[in-house]
Amino acid sequence: MRELQDTFGRKFPYIRLSITDVCNFRCSYCLPQGYKKNPRDIRSFMSADEISRLVKALSELGVKKIRLTGGEPTVRKDFFDILKDVKQNSNIPKVTMTTNGYQLKKIAKQLYEVGLDGINISIDSLNRETFKNLTGHDRLLDILEGIKTLQGLNFKNIKVNAVLLKGINDTEKDFEAFANFIENNKIDFRFIELMETGDNLEFFKKNHVPAKIFKDYLEKNKWVYQTNGRDAGPAINYINPEFKGKFGLIAPYSKDFCKTCNRLRITARGDLRLCLFGNTGTSIRHLLQNDDQKEELVDLVISQLRLKKASHQLELGDTGITPNLSSTGG
Repeated sequence: MRELQDTFGRKFPYIRLSITDVCNFRCSYCLPQGYKKNPRDIRSFMSADEISRLVKALSELGVKKIRLTGGEPTVRKDFFDILKDVKQNSNIPKVTMTTNGYQLKKIAKQLYEVGLDGINISIDSLNRETFKNLTGHDRLLDILEGIKTLQGLNFKNIKVNAVLLKGINDTEKDFEAFANFIENNKIDFRFIELMETGDNLEFFKKNHVPAKIFKDYLEKNKWVYQTNGRDAGPAINYINPEFKGKFGLIAPYSKDFCKTCNRLRITARGDLRLCLFGNTGTSIRHLLQNDDQKEELVDLVISQLRLKKASHQLELGDTGITPNLSSTGG
């Protein structure tokens, strides 16, 4: 079997596949004014058939994990058709998703029945009013109820993500609130360091908190670093024998962050992105129109890996062509 490998010896068993740019939340660090279609991009989102062909090709390249992302993937009316096809008609061992949890209470049982292998849910604060102010929606209690429904179904792989924000969730009191949440909940909770994107420079300057703040808290409270599996994401994970859940940290500004990169991104309009903060994207959509294009598609994806750079340049303020995280699948 051929596999995805770049010129630095890194292998890529993990694909983040966006199926829409649209998001119904207005998170302050991503889409504070709500979703607005880019008038210069007249292309539609990939169809379910195009996504199906793409996933089957990726399975022949040693991909072991696909995460469906957005925007908010569940805003697509054919979301479950896509999920079922990826899960049942490809040879991808692990199919997961990222969601803002807006519909989780309603669809939790259906996600379980389809066989979803894991879910990442964005919850930046466990304070109901703060959550409402951050997202524009008073949905925290519904999202937490959705998580309980999944747990009641014995759904195993639940992760909660929060962007680390100054004055919102960056104090020891905030960290303790999340610690209390995972103490008796088998949930992986991860803080993500706020990243600068093309349209959030002022917000970034005002609200960025170094990941070291949370790392220092973990070390002070005797959390122990845990190594990752082959297809794991970028989080540095920590465990504590007194807690059912885990803590994690995603720190894109840390030294050597890109050395362990194992994932590629495909946008909802069919562009292959070698890096979330890269300066180029290559359209592969023209090779998703017929089943007999699979070999040509595979060859193009393999050839593009030769162009992947050793590292992003975020620390230099270079955000590439990413205007906001919803446009690339986060």
